Amino acid sequence: MEKYEPDFVIIDSVQTMYSEEITSAPGSVSQVREITARVMKMCKQKQITTIIIGHVTKDGNIAGPRVLEHMVDTVLYLEGERYFAYRILRGVKNRFGSTNEIGMFEMQNEGLQEITDPSSVLISEREAGTTGSVIVASLEGTRPILLELQALSTPTVFGLPRRTAGGIDYNRLVLLMAVLEKRAKLNLSSQDVYLNIVGGMRVNEPALDLGIILAVASSFKNKGISENIAVIGEVGLTGEVRSVNMIEKRVKEAEKLGYKKIVIPQTNKKLLKDDYKLDIIGVKNVIEALQIFSLT
Repeated sequence: MEKYEPDFVIIDSVQTMYSEEITSAPGSVSQVREITARVMKMCKQKQITTIIIGHVTKDGNIAGPRVLEHMVDTVLYLEGERYFAYRILRGVKNRFGSTNEIGMFEMQNEGLQEITDPSSVLISEREAGTTGSVIVASLEGTRPILLELQALSTPTVFGLPRRTAGGIDYNRLVLLMAVLEKRAKLNLSSQDVYLNIVGGMRVNEPALDLGIILAVASSFKNKGISENIAVIGEVGLTGEVRSVNMIEKRVKEAEKLGYKKIVIPQTNKKLLKDDYKLDIIGVKNVIEALQIFSLT
């Protein structure tokens, strides 16, 4: 870097770099700290844009020391499931801008290609009239994305019913099923319930709660939800549907993709000011939402 003074440097990976002045092995805390400190000092002095690549564990954390995250200015995670072609570039730290922004890409023969409209890709293969399927409007940073939630409810063979969650927090699924049993009187104690977000996406946003409840109820009652309806809403333990943030962006995304109706919290509906082409339905609690789709 001193000799050539490049405009751009990529170090792949920092765990393989080492200094002979330090006795510990490459990849240790002291080595990573020393190498990163030297690189950052150099790139700031010479005004060199530098990307430091670090390996991650199976859990998605940076392998070994996390001191690397604390030292750098920006942290980007490149996420993706092994069996899916989609990759998500997620910003989790940025000293010079907003965080939690994402870019979505697809791995093709030529390499990673940008997906400019993730919503249409993630819901393109949805079949009409399928039970246990519902479209939800999620938000990644400031970017709205429509996702398909799928739920499957089957009678349990063993005494203890199974619950499986793919793409969402398992504990959140169990909590929402308890709300369904208590508030909507649906007997799910004898049912195995499986939930999945299509496309290998992982979302922890509470705005998916209402969609999860409707997907599970749809599969349990064996009644399909119209393919022209999207759903948004956080659900509380008493069964109330709570407001979510950036509701205008979510509604506009559903409108852009041609949806005719959208179910949102009643509180959010009162605050909407713009005129929309789709029919907006406000609900106060889980019972009202289930009654719209005849799932009570």
